[in-house]
Parts: sequence; structure tokens; C-alpha cells
Amino acid sequence: MKFFSEFKKFISKGNVIDMAVGVVIGGSFGKIVTGLVNYIINPFVGLFIKDGSLDTIKTVINKATYTIDDAGVKTLKTPEVAILWGTWLQTIIDFLITALCIFVVITVISRGRARLEAKKIAEEAAKKAEADAKAKAEADALAAKQAALDASVLQQAELLTEIRDLLKNK
Repeated sequence: MKFFSEFKKFISKGNVIDMAVGVVIGGSFGKIVTGLVNYIINPFVGLFIKDGSLDTIKTVINKATYTIDDAGVKTLKTPEVAILWGTWLQTIIDFLITALCIFVVITVISRGRARLEAKKIAEEAAKKAEADAKAKAEADALAAKQAALDASVLQQAELLTEIRDLLKNK
């Protein structure tokens, strides 16, 4: 029971769902890139290759052997063993295009995040500067008030001294 409740808690987290969506979209994107390579890039490259396709570039290690029966039907005896250089190049092109697209997406996302962070930092700095200015204004007002009180106390002390001197002289 505990296992299933923990599993339910894990699976319902947003990150797991986001990851699942990413995997599905990534798989679909991989099919798009493979289609681009197979149906657009490969035929274009084929214009410059003698056999007309990357798929035909290979190194045959053992040729396929066939047998022909009495009815003239050709059947495969042993399959061809070959290193499929062209197919491997197509896979590398798939990878490079996918990596380039991921790089572009991550770069755009990173720049967007950096701009948001810079905006947040600027807003926080503006709030701090505003708070500092307000605190300075309050401190200046308190200092002015204290200076006025000090001046008032000095005036009172001088008045009291004058009153005392006048009363002594009478």
C-alpha cells in the first residue's frame, strides 16, 4: 500500500508530467528530423554522389549468396554483410540537426530567463534604492527635528540664565 501511495505521489508531481510531455515531443521531433534528412537532405546530397543516395555508400564485407531452384526462383542463401557508411552519415546528420535545434531552444530559454532575472534584480534594486532614499529622508527629518530640539534647549538654557541674572541683580 505504501509503495503505491508513494508512486502516486511521485507520478503526480509536475516534473514527471513535464518530462513525459518532453519525451513525447522529443520522439515526434526526432521523426521530423529523420524525415528531413531522409527525404530532403539525402536526395540533395545524392545529386553529388554517383549512386544517387547516401544509403548506397557501403563497404561490403561478404556478398549475399543466392540459390536458384529448378523453377528458377532465386532465394537468399546468406545475407550481405556490409558496413553502411551512408546510413551512419545520415544518423550523424540527424544527431547534428537535433543537437543544433536543442542548442537554439536552450539558448533562447536561457536568454529569456536571464532577461527575467535581470528585470527582477533591477526591480529589487529600485525597491532597495527607494527604501534607502525613504530611510535617508526619515533620518534627515529626525536629525532636523533633533537639531531644532537642541536649539530650543539651548535657547531655554540661555533664557533661564538671563532670568537668573536679572533676578540676582534686583
